[in-house]
Amino acid sequence: MAFFFAIDDINKDPHLLPNITLGYHLFDTCGYNLKAIDSTIMILAGHKRKAPNYFGMESPEVAGFVGDTIFPTTLAVAELLNVYQHTQISHRVTDPLLSDREKFPNFYRTVQTSLVWYEVVIRLLRLFGWNWVGIITTSDGTGETELRELRKEMTRHGICIEFVTYLTNNVDINRQRTMVIGKSTTDVIVVCGRFLFEYIYFCKELKALKENITLILNDSWNVIGYSDLSLRELFNCSIIPAYPARYIPGLDVYMDNACPSKRPADPLLEDIWLRKFHCSTSNQRKNDLFQILGFPHNVTCTRTESIAYHFTDKHNAKFYFIYTAVYMLAHALNNMKLSKNKSKKYGLRKNVRRYIRTVHYTGPTGEQVFFNKRGELPSVIYFANLVYYDPTPGEFKVSAKCFEISNNLVGKRKPEELSVNIQWKRGKVPQAQCNEACPMGYRKGPIEGIHACCYRCVPCSDGEISNIADSDLCHKCPDDQWPDKRKVKCIPKTYDYLSFEMDTLSKVFYVISILCSAVTLYILALFILFRDTPIVKANNRTVSFILLTSILLSFLCVFFFLGRPVDITCMLRQVSFGVFFSIAVSCVLSKTITVCIAFKAAKPGSYWRKWVGGNFSNSVVIICSSVQVMICVIWLSVSPPYQEYDMDSYPGKILIQCNEGSVIGFYSMLGYMGFMAAVSFVLAFMVRTLPDSFNEAKYITFSMLVFCSVWIAMIPAYLSTRGKYMVAVEMFTILASSSGLLGCIFFPKCYIIIVKPERNCKKHLMEK
Repeated sequence: MAFFFAIDDINKDPHLLPNITLGYHLFDTCGYNLKAIDSTIMILAGHKRKAPNYFGMESPEVAGFVGDTIFPTTLAVAELLNVYQHTQISHRVTDPLLSDREKFPNFYRTVQTSLVWYEVVIRLLRLFGWNWVGIITTSDGTGETELRELRKEMTRHGICIEFVTYLTNNVDINRQRTMVIGKSTTDVIVVCGRFLFEYIYFCKELKALKENITLILNDSWNVIGYSDLSLRELFNCSIIPAYPARYIPGLDVYMDNACPSKRPADPLLEDIWLRKFHCSTSNQRKNDLFQILGFPHNVTCTRTESIAYHFTDKHNAKFYFIYTAVYMLAHALNNMKLSKNKSKKYGLRKNVRRYIRTVHYTGPTGEQVFFNKRGELPSVIYFANLVYYDPTPGEFKVSAKCFEISNNLVGKRKPEELSVNIQWKRGKVPQAQCNEACPMGYRKGPIEGIHACCYRCVPCSDGEISNIADSDLCHKCPDDQWPDKRKVKCIPKTYDYLSFEMDTLSKVFYVISILCSAVTLYILALFILFRDTPIVKANNRTVSFILLTSILLSFLCVFFFLGRPVDITCMLRQVSFGVFFSIAVSCVLSKTITVCIAFKAAKPGSYWRKWVGGNFSNSVVIICSSVQVMICVIWLSVSPPYQEYDMDSYPGKILIQCNEGSVIGFYSMLGYMGFMAAVSFVLAFMVRTLPDSFNEAKYITFSMLVFCSVWIAMIPAYLSTRGKYMVAVEMFTILASSSGLLGCIFFPKCYIIIVKPERNCKKHLMEK
């Protein structure tokens, strides 16, 4: 009826093929190839003859062919028409085999190939995360072609096929092949290939298909029109292809006015009224045949009945596709008629072939109508959720909710939002994965010897996150960020340094430094107060004052190591401690040399007598300290210490620390200080047994022993730590070695000054 309406509509249009009337020959192929070929030859040769290569039609030459609705007959007609180079436009067949422009250059269709539908299927599978599906296909050429293309697309998108079942016309073979479906683990099966009604019988036997399997059908398996009640359990909640609703203006009015009483010469209406309203015809043989088939005569038939009851889906795309097929041929003829370059030598069929390729016009609803490079009418394909329901007991109806899944929705729209509008078997989204999806914070890990879609979940490595479920890879966080505990998101790393406010260790060093500085300051004040007593004057009191001052400054330089380091504090902390300690060690070395010279000069006529005096001791301090100062100046000039951020030493932390700049400069400073300490220790050890009441050699020996022990132990501890703990080791070493010098050298003298003042006199010194 849509075909008739298009013919009548074109013939009434004064702008499309003016003064030309379109006619048609209509044949029913009945789904048989031989009848399709026979009908085609009859059209080409004339209704009264069936002679190939004979054209004896009294009517004008045929412009083109429209149809058929199934693949086998369409293919048979296409192969025949390709010999005669006639244009053919199909309005239902979607098989990709007919898209081969080399084999079928004259074949066109107003629907797109089924491969486009499988692209939509791939989007659906990706949207719901289904990567483990089964496939039911047919053993003919269509099934193989579609399976090959479908397998290629699935492989490209990481979707795995659990099994493939090939259907044939043999029921026993089908029963054996489909046993694998009952043992499968997937809940989703994609159906491809050409549908035969016999395939439904094998489907009825599969309990798994009825209970939990969701079928994704292609266009030829669209079972909406089948009235078998047993299909309800089988195909309920399936996914089928659907096209956008297309309204053809005037078609509903045309259908309402179509009845045999108004068009008595129309044999098609006569057959429709016989099937739908059981109206008898003038052909008694036809009446008897329909009565045998179970269609009794309706004695009350008036031939004015309305077909509107059977024509309820006015927006069905099937009407639009056949309507457009007729219009495409009409526009090709119209363009040929209007063309100034037309050549009569080509003939009608060759001219139609030339102009059909370039037809481009605006459709009845404003859409652009044209054929693409594959000879297909571009259109959007939706998927529909097929749902059976019972409006009344013993009957059922079908509803199909349509949804579009475009490429930009995949990965962006949550499938849960779509699932609300889709009815699934067992009331939940089917599971089509080889294993459970990996949670966030994990990635897929391969399992050796198993299919690629079967995997294990591996936790993301340190410094990496996965913020989507079933992720293939974990993503590394930026250098200044770190994963949270679940490894789902990156959070800023914490800054790590010896903070005044946050670290207890920093507060401990702060208190110890203050106490030690206070004790040192007290001893210095005590020595200044008793500067004229023998015990202070012994071994050069000036050097003692310098030593106490340097020890005091060493305690105070600890504050450069506390708090967040910056470039200036990085330079001050190392240089200050190196210089102050060098002065202290120089003073100790000076005291040690003074003791050695004093006892050597005690012999009459000794050469060493001229070196006895305060100037020599002061010179030793100045010279030895100046060398360390020169080392530090050169170090700061060439490559000074600076602040740096250590991103890698500790997970989740950024260590703010000082880079020593020149490693040679840093270890030269430490090496020189160690060299002076070693020389002082050796000299003090040599003179430790010399008799004298105020001999400092023993105290210097112990102080240097403590000093060297602390610094030797510090080296491995310093090298094995990072960040604030490295700073803590250095601070502890400074405090411990300074305390060793202070305690071993000055505490015995303070004891005499405070507790035994009677021993702090010249008489006691002379007696000893």
